[in-house]
Amino acid sequence: MKILIIGGGGREYGIAKKLLEDERVEKLYCLPGNGGMEEFAECFPIKATDLDGVCSFCESHPVDFAVVTPDDPLAMGMADRLRAMGIPCFGPSKAAARIEASKVFSKRLMEKYGIPTAGAASFDSLESALSYVNENEPPMVVKADGLALGKGVFICRTRGEAESAVRELMENRLFGESGSRILIEEFLEGPEVSVLSFTDGKTIVPMVSSMDHKTVGEGGSGPNTGGMGVIAPNPFYTEDIAKTCMERIFLPTIRAMEAEGCPFSGCLYFGLMITKDGPKVIEYNCRFGDPEAQTVLPLMETSLLCAMLACENGDLHETEIRFSDKAAANVVLASGGYPGSYKKGLPISIGPLPAGVHPVHAGTKRAEGGFITAGGRVMNVVAVAETLEEAVEKAYEGAKNIVWENVYMRRDIGRTALECIKGE
Repeated sequence: MKILIIGGGGREYGIAKKLLEDERVEKLYCLPGNGGMEEFAECFPIKATDLDGVCSFCESHPVDFAVVTPDDPLAMGMADRLRAMGIPCFGPSKAAARIEASKVFSKRLMEKYGIPTAGAASFDSLESALSYVNENEPPMVVKADGLALGKGVFICRTRGEAESAVRELMENRLFGESGSRILIEEFLEGPEVSVLSFTDGKTIVPMVSSMDHKTVGEGGSGPNTGGMGVIAPNPFYTEDIAKTCMERIFLPTIRAMEAEGCPFSGCLYFGLMITKDGPKVIEYNCRFGDPEAQTVLPLMETSLLCAMLACENGDLHETEIRFSDKAAANVVLASGGYPGSYKKGLPISIGPLPAGVHPVHAGTKRAEGGFITAGGRVMNVVAVAETLEEAVEKAYEGAKNIVWENVYMRRDIGRTALECIKGE
C-alpha cells in the first residue's frame, strides 16, 4: 500500500516508523515531513493546512490510504476532502473535529451528556469575561476556544493573572481568532493522565496511558508548551480508574458524538485529571498527541495500519490490538528560548545511543553533512525498557549524545510518576 501522512513533526515521524513495521506498506509520502523522515519517506513541501495542495498531490500520486495527524487540517475538513476523492483515511470529519477545535462545543457536549468535567462559563465579550473574573475567586483556568498549538491554556492563581490572560486572548489576540471566544473554568487538582484511543465511532479501544509534561520549566513552572516529555504507562491510572473512565467518560463521549450527528472516527485523545471526586475531562484532542504518540506507539505490539484501517472501515470490534507491559520515556530536546523566540539553522550532532533508545526527529531539516534545527521542539529521545525507572534513565543517557548550540531539556521528566511508584 502507498500511504500518505499529512504533517511533519515528531508525532508524524513516530507514526511513520510504526506504519513501516507492516509489510503491506510499500511506500510512504509525507506532506511536508521533516529532515529525519526523508530517510525513509518521500517528502514534499506542501503544508498540512494547504488543503487544495494536498488534494492536487493526491490527484497526481497514487494514494491507497491517508493519515491526517495535525489538528488544524482536521478542523478545516481535510479528512472530508480526501474521502470525497475516494481516498480512505484515518482522522475525524470536520464536524467531529470540533471536539478539539472548539472548547465551548466540547464543554457543552460534556454538560449535556453528563460527562464529568470542570465547571465553566464561556464568553465572547471582553467586558463580560473581565466581570466574571472580578466576581469569582481564583485560582481559575482561562482557555482559548479555538486551536492554539497547545498553548492556549492559562492556569491563573490570582485575579491579576486571570485578567491578563483574558486580555491577551480577547484584546491582544495572542492566538488570533482562536481567542475571540474563551472559557473560564474552575481549577481542578490531581494527577493528570493522557489516554489516546482508537475508535470507529461505535467501539473504542484505549491505548497505554501516559503522562505529559506540558510546561517549559521543571516542576510545572513557566508557560505551557506543546509538551516537553512523556512517560508511559501512567502509574496514577489504575485498573479501577480505567474502568471508571470507560464507563463514565470514554463510551459516553463516543455515544454523545454519534447522538449529535457527528460520529468520531480516528484517534480520540482524553486529557484527564484524577480529582478527589474521580476522573474528569480537562480536554479532548481529535488526533494523536505529540509527544504522546511517539512514546506510546513503540509499546504497541500489533499493526498500527490494521488499527487505522479498522477505524475507517468500522470493524474495530473485530480487530485485536495489544500493547506491551514494558515502559517508555520520552525526553524532548528543544531550542533555547522555546516556546518564545529561538534560533534556527543550528547544526545537530547525533552520537551513538544506548540499546532500546531511538531518536525522533521533530523540528529538523536536512543539510550538507547532517541535520540542522528548524523548530522549537527539535528532537525526542525515546527509550523502552522493562521498568519506568530504567526507561527514564536510558532516555536521559541518550539525550546527552544529541547536542546543538543552546539545546534545552527538562531534567525532571518522569519524576512524579517514579515517586508514585515508590510510594513517596
